[in-house]
Amino acid sequence: MSSRQSSRSGPTRWLRIGIPALLVLIWVAGGSIGGPYFGKVDEVSTNDQSSFLPESADATQVNERLGDFVGADSIPAVVVVTGDGELTDAQVADLQDLADALAEVEGVDEDGVSPPVPSDDGEAVQIFVPIDSTGDVADTVELLRQTIDSELPDGLEAWVTGPAGFTADLVEGFLGIDGLLLLVALLAVFVILIIVYRSPLLPVLVLMTSTFALCVALLTVWWLAKAEIVVLNGQVQGILFILVIGAATDYALLYVARFREAIGEGRRRWDAATHAWRGAFEPIVASGGTVIAGLLCLLLSDLASNRALGPIASIGIAFSVLSALTFLPALMALVGRAAFWPFFPKPAEPLTVVDDPERPVRGLWPRQARLVARRARPVWIICTVVLLAASVGITQLKADGVPSSDLVLGASEARDGQDVLADHFPAGSGSPVYVIVPEDELAAAVGVLDDSDGIDSVSVASDDSPTGQAAVELEGGEPVLTAVGPPGSPEPEATVSDGDVLLIATLTDTADSAAAEDTVRELRASFDEELGAGVALVGGTTATDVDTNDTSIRDRTVIIPVVLVVILLILMLLLRAVLAPVLLILSVIVSFAAALGVSALVFNQVFGFPGADPAVPLYGFVFLVALGVDYNIFLMSRVREESLVHGTRPGILRGLVATGGVITSAGLVLAATFAALGVIPILFLAQIAFIVAFGVLVDTFIVRSLLVPAVTYDIGRAIWWPSALARAQQPVPGGAGDDEDEAPMTRAEYRATLES
Repeated sequence: MSSRQSSRSGPTRWLRIGIPALLVLIWVAGGSIGGPYFGKVDEVSTNDQSSFLPESADATQVNERLGDFVGADSIPAVVVVTGDGELTDAQVADLQDLADALAEVEGVDEDGVSPPVPSDDGEAVQIFVPIDSTGDVADTVELLRQTIDSELPDGLEAWVTGPAGFTADLVEGFLGIDGLLLLVALLAVFVILIIVYRSPLLPVLVLMTSTFALCVALLTVWWLAKAEIVVLNGQVQGILFILVIGAATDYALLYVARFREAIGEGRRRWDAATHAWRGAFEPIVASGGTVIAGLLCLLLSDLASNRALGPIASIGIAFSVLSALTFLPALMALVGRAAFWPFFPKPAEPLTVVDDPERPVRGLWPRQARLVARRARPVWIICTVVLLAASVGITQLKADGVPSSDLVLGASEARDGQDVLADHFPAGSGSPVYVIVPEDELAAAVGVLDDSDGIDSVSVASDDSPTGQAAVELEGGEPVLTAVGPPGSPEPEATVSDGDVLLIATLTDTADSAAAEDTVRELRASFDEELGAGVALVGGTTATDVDTNDTSIRDRTVIIPVVLVVILLILMLLLRAVLAPVLLILSVIVSFAAALGVSALVFNQVFGFPGADPAVPLYGFVFLVALGVDYNIFLMSRVREESLVHGTRPGILRGLVATGGVITSAGLVLAATFAALGVIPILFLAQIAFIVAFGVLVDTFIVRSLLVPAVTYDIGRAIWWPSALARAQQPVPGGAGDDEDEAPMTRAEYRATLES
């Protein structure tokens, strides 16, 4: 039946226009509602690291109880001031006026602001400024910095550092997510699509598909975060944006490739749209389902940030799939072949690689297929050796955590202030270790802290002290409290809550240093030995870092094997085979190891990064494996389709030629979108950007183009074991079968064998 006849027997002209128009209107309405929420993300977003820890972590429990001892939920900022040499008494007195001005800043706990505290060398002063953690910490720190600029006496220089200062710098680093990140990602995708399709309209239609998917996904995520069902932070937000743009564009390209084939065959708009939909539906749904399954494995994480990424990113992928299978087909059904103007699709040339192996071929992919057919074993062996050699660098990856002062790339006032603070005061000033112990264990706990080389001084929370804490020392084995404040202050008593007291210990090392983390670990071990396991809870900034790193390491150990098993099962269901999915998973693992190995060398030798967060390998693995399997699915679903008609080895070559262009385009788009994360000056995102972008390119140009086709071609029909496709004689109509001892079969005989 001709395409004209089939179109006449289908829906009426009004339905062929009305159905696509209705789908477009629905998506435009959803995008119009969701679009404005880009400017409201900060209303439901948080960057407080302690909120991501599991409830069972010591640091989490301490953080939840701090308000019982200090009277308010606050995060400390430390203002450090220096001059030209030793500060004069007049300058120190003038800084009291600065402290009074800082106390009046909105968001500051005015009763908790300390007087200027001179350093032992007399060259610096520090002022402790508690900030309400329930408000916008970044805005409050910015107001502090503005106040300092206007009130600081001449000849002095000041910095705002401490946990609040680092939080503000981190928030500032994420500011480009809503604008710059999206602009760079969309521009990169647009340029690639223009080069690939040489059409001004088609890239716009594809970008509309991904943009509207992102708008509706963000609308859904915003309300879930508003209801506190998921935790949204800048890191998760940036990954969501990139993932939706990249995945939706990849799925759109697969549909466009099928639509282009249908238009080239002479089909009309409606027929081409429905024909392309039927061909693209299974691989798109399977690809999206695989990514969602991999992402949902993050729900096994103990870190709330990882658990949040799983469902949030899965929502984005679901809308990407839905947009590629409804919005884009509706647009293409309305626009038709005009989408490809001025280079309209032409009928595809016969796949001469299969039909006539001796005939010269034109084009990159037919030539690549010819190479695979003639040199399959050397090709996959060489590719494997190259990837394994690249993976050796993985031993150089330092993914055991980085100081919080190095999380922001480029300039950081908090980092500069911390360096100045460490030059004149105990390096841990402003970021103490908090220890909650039973009141009757106070003396023993103070003894443990006094015995630690990593602790400079110890105090206890006290409502009776003007500063809210009293110095504590042991005299004759009993704790003695001394008020911290003006002379003549009343003798303080420790604040007691539920029978517990809060000790505040100042570290001798910078709070985010490896030495400080070692101190926290040693303290926990000493407390367990002296007081009993679980009696003392150790928290604070350093303890939060320790618990986060330990939990991240546990997460990647548990989640990575689960992701592999889940994706393997999905591939088995999709390909109706066991051997092929196992080989595909192995190829993805080797590809990921190569990407991580090269990335480790680049991070250490080129960029000079101080290390990596323990979650970096986990995120890189989830994205590369889940998205890399997308290309496996694009390739092998087409190979299976062709193998059902032409046999396995011819099917492999035909599948390679048919999908080579779309997989390459999709890989370039995905690599470009993830590379766009590099414009955000956050170490974690920069590392994820490089690992995923590089890994996708390796997947696209080596694994999917050479390694997988070559190894499957070398194995032959056994690749489909144990399905019927592995047992049936594989025909090349008019010629010999896959194996030389096979008798030629017609296509009808071959399909009848499979059906039986």
